[in-house]
Amino acid sequence: MIVGVGIDIVAISRLEAALARTPSLRERLFTPAEASLPPESLAGRFAAKEAVAKALFRPKGMAWRQAEVSRGADGRPVLTVLGYEHLTWHVSLAHDGDFATAMVIAESGSAAGGLG
Repeated sequence: MIVGVGIDIVAISRLEAALARTPSLRERLFTPAEASLPPESLAGRFAAKEAVAKALFRPKGMAWRQAEVSRGADGRPVLTVLGYEHLTWHVSLAHDGDFATAMVIAESGSAAGGLG
């Protein structure tokens, strides 16, 4: 059963400027594994974090670093959300020009799974 869906878009140059202006922002928004990635990857990950918040209807007290996007063995993005391990997370990231976007689906129950 789908619990929530979220989508977000981030201007890469705007995020890059904010990180340059406020260096501590990188540590507040991104996990250590994410923090050293290039700006376009960070923008995609931040879009995913915003999409997670939307899928969960913006839960009080949720920190940006609770959500982490990594790469699976097959190269696909993998989303982990601390405190919400009971849900299955699906994430899709895209980049085009100066924009990065993410779509997130939170799923619970036995319907969660793959195509094969």
